Amino acid sequence: MTVLEQPGPYRPTPPPAWQPRTDPAPLLPDAEPFRVLGTPAADALDPELMRRLYGQLVRGRRYNTQATALTRQGRLAVYPSSTGQEACQVAAALALEERDWLFPSYRDTLAAVARGMDPVQVLTLLRGDWHTGYDPREHRVAPLSTPLATQLPHAVGLAHAAHLKGDDVVALALVGDGGTSEGDFHEALNFAAVWQAPVVFLVQNNGFAISVPLAKQTAAPSLAHKAVGYGMPGRLVDGNDAPAVHQVLTEAVHRARAGGGPTLVEAVTYRIEAHTNADDATRYRGDTEVETWRAHDPLVLLERELTGRGLLDDAGIRAEAEAAERLAADLRERMHQDPVLDPMEMFTHVYAEQTAQLREQAAQLRAELTAAGELPGPGEDPQEGRPR
Repeated sequence: MTVLEQPGPYRPTPPPAWQPRTDPAPLLPDAEPFRVLGTPAADALDPELMRRLYGQLVRGRRYNTQATALTRQGRLAVYPSSTGQEACQVAAALALEERDWLFPSYRDTLAAVARGMDPVQVLTLLRGDWHTGYDPREHRVAPLSTPLATQLPHAVGLAHAAHLKGDDVVALALVGDGGTSEGDFHEALNFAAVWQAPVVFLVQNNGFAISVPLAKQTAAPSLAHKAVGYGMPGRLVDGNDAPAVHQVLTEAVHRARAGGGPTLVEAVTYRIEAHTNADDATRYRGDTEVETWRAHDPLVLLERELTGRGLLDDAGIRAEAEAAERLAADLRERMHQDPVLDPMEMFTHVYAEQTAQLREQAAQLRAELTAAGELPGPGEDPQEGRPR
């Protein structure tokens, strides 16, 4: 089919024949971030969903503080905290069905935990112990991605492949505002829109790409506006309003599953902690700014709504706090156990069938380790202690 033969009003010549292929008006995001908490829309919220979101936020906050402490103790090489962004990650995990796929970035450990993964397995990559640390197929969570935005084309590819196979699957890909400055972001959105792939992009706009503020990354009215250039809807949501993020993502997932194509969601949130434990955030932002955002804490906002509506009392708050402490205690205990690792495992999951070069390398390493007496002896479990 040539350009001239395409259906619809589009023609390659300028006016008067030219017309846009897509009406941009329905694709534009709202002027203000969508909110639920503290508005009349909160009356229609499912109390059980709100309590579930709250429990995940409480556990997520404690998970972040415990992982940060483990980093200071030398048990993690690095930890990018998501404190302040928990609502985005919890909502993303809960908006998906079991058959769907989550594509996280390096900061989205909490989303993986909320998806049902073992918290220790989620941290294995950041510990530097073993490959990804988990089987992506078990919970349909793609490997945590340290390179910026590379998970986005992968999400589009999986979603498009599922569509071609007739599988009822949606992919939800998370990325930070810094990731939107990468070429992978633009390529992923373009392919997703052209293919009408069942994929949802969630941009957690936490204000900074390490030390670079958003204003130095883009002059767009919002990151959600970028969706229009690719022919998909853009949604702007308060990223600290857990029910609002959940509602917007759920609608986008349903739209994708029904054949409506991709959606770009920008969640406006804030990174309370430094970029990682190796970052000094005081060099590029002031305490006043951080404290202003602490007043818009996602956990406080939801707790206030629940208690104000009589859906949560002191006993309920204590119960969730105790559950979070149990999670932290288990994480702490297991992360303080030194794993026994098998160096030969580095060849195990590279290809389904090893190449000749890999076999040669594996044989060379095995010979060197055997000569040095560093391979596990008979009856020893080389994987003992490795997080499962």
